[in-house]
Amino acid sequence: MICKTDRELDIMREAGKIVALTHQELQKHIKPGVTTQQLDDIADKKIRDHGATPSFKGYGGFSGSICVSVNEELVHGIPGTRTLKDGDIISIDIGADYNGYHGDSAWTYPVGTISKEDQRLLDVTEASLFKGLDEAVPKERLSNISHAIQSYVEPHGFSIVREYVGHGVGQELHEDPQIPHFGPPGKGPRLKPGMVLAVEPMVNAGERYVHTLSDNWTVVTTDGKNCAHFEHTIAITNTGYEILTQA
Repeated sequence: MICKTDRELDIMREAGKIVALTHQELQKHIKPGVTTQQLDDIADKKIRDHGATPSFKGYGGFSGSICVSVNEELVHGIPGTRTLKDGDIISIDIGADYNGYHGDSAWTYPVGTISKEDQRLLDVTEASLFKGLDEAVPKERLSNISHAIQSYVEPHGFSIVREYVGHGVGQELHEDPQIPHFGPPGKGPRLKPGMVLAVEPMVNAGERYVHTLSDNWTVVTTDGKNCAHFEHTIAITNTGYEILTQA
C-alpha cells in the first residue's frame, strides 16, 4: 500500500476534479434517445480538453473511454449503439489519468422518470457509500468501511455484489488494498494518512449473483434485476478523509 506525498495528492486532486467535471457534463446529456456511444464521445472530449486521458481506454483491451452500464448491467458496459429509454437507470464509471495519476468515480443516474423502487435502489446505494466513508478514519481498520456498507444495504432488502471490490488508486488505476463492501469490522490494515482509496459499493435489487456476458466485459445480474454503482476516490487525512473526485 502506497501512501501518497503532498505533491502526489495535489496531482490526484486535479485528476479527481476532471472526473467530477466529466460526470457533471454527462448529466446534461443523459436522457431518452441518447446512445451510450454518444455519452462516451462527450466524456472522452471533456477529459482530454482538461489535459488528461481516459484511464479506461485500452485498459486490458477495453474499447471505451468510460464504462456505461444500463439497468441490469452492473459494471464494465461497453459504449455502443444502445439507446437510452425513459425509465432506465445508467451507471457511468469514469477514470482520468492526469500527469501519471488516476481519478476514478462511478455514479448511477435516472433516465427520465424512473420507478420508485429504482429510485430507492439508487438512494440506498449512494447512502451506503457515505456510510462506508464515515469509517475512513486514520488508525482504524479497513474492513470497518466494508462492514458499514453491508450493514446499511442489506436491511433495505438489497444485496451486495461480492465479486467486485474497491481498491487503492495512484499511478496505477488499481492498487492495493482491495476493499470488499461486505464483511466483519476490525479486519485488514490500519488506515494511514496519504492512502488513496476508491470505495465503490455495487448493489443489486435482487440476489447478489452476477455473471459476465460473451463480450467478456459487461457484468450483469444473474436474475435480470436492476443494480446500482456509486464510487468516490478518497484520500485518508490526519483526521478523516477527503473526497478527491469532486469539482
